[in-house]
Amino acid sequence: MKRIGIIGVGEIGRALVEGLCGTGGPAPEVFLSPRGARTAAGLSERYGSVHVCVDNQQVVERAELIVVAVRRQDRHEALDGLRVDGSKVVVNVMAGVPDDELRDLLATDAPLVRAIPLPSVRERRSVTVTYPSHPVVDACFGQLGGALPVADEAAFDVFSALTGTLTTHYAYLAALTSWATGHGIPADDAEHYVRDLFQAMGSALGDGSRSLQRLAADHETSGGNNERIRTTWFDRANTATLESALDGLLTDLRRPGGESAP
Repeated sequence: MKRIGIIGVGEIGRALVEGLCGTGGPAPEVFLSPRGARTAAGLSERYGSVHVCVDNQQVVERAELIVVAVRRQDRHEALDGLRVDGSKVVVNVMAGVPDDELRDLLATDAPLVRAIPLPSVRERRSVTVTYPSHPVVDACFGQLGGALPVADEAAFDVFSALTGTLTTHYAYLAALTSWATGHGIPADDAEHYVRDLFQAMGSALGDGSRSLQRLAADHETSGGNNERIRTTWFDRANTATLESALDGLLTDLRRPGGESAP
């Protein structure tokens, strides 16, 4: 795909541009909407193949593949009145907005694909869930870390709910840092250690030969410190609370007209 348009230049839009254009090799032409004007202007200054359009309709007209990355609550304001002909391919990255709703909003018969790109696509190391599978879309995300097509929209919604745990992980690390600081450790030292601790742990996730349960078991000993924290803090009640929160989010994602956001 040589011409890609992005409507909505927030965190995900910026990450997509950086992943597609930051390789040092041939880059596609990217057309950005004027939404997020400062970010869009900065990206066009960094990359010669990136252009800021005067409006969203110009993005649609110049691109072959169009990524809709506006916030869910802004979708009507941003997309009402757009004309998208059937020769285009539209990628919907708005959480909780099914393709049927987007098709009605755009009044188009163009192929529509839902996708869940994460910010780490900027480093081209993040798998992106897609539905339905489409060769052009899957090839595009293949350049950014890989595509994971799923069988139906119900499965897609489960993956979408999982992405809602990202900031919880960061907040968990911040809570560990705060605890250490409360026990007299300088804040910079505590954060440095926690960051390094979990970055090192993250490298183990690349070992696909071991399940997540196996990784957990391999990192603790019977009666040891890790087992103590896991069994006393992450107990059945805590697990049930997490599952309940995810079930609630999944319900909202599947509710027509719901307003849950990532």
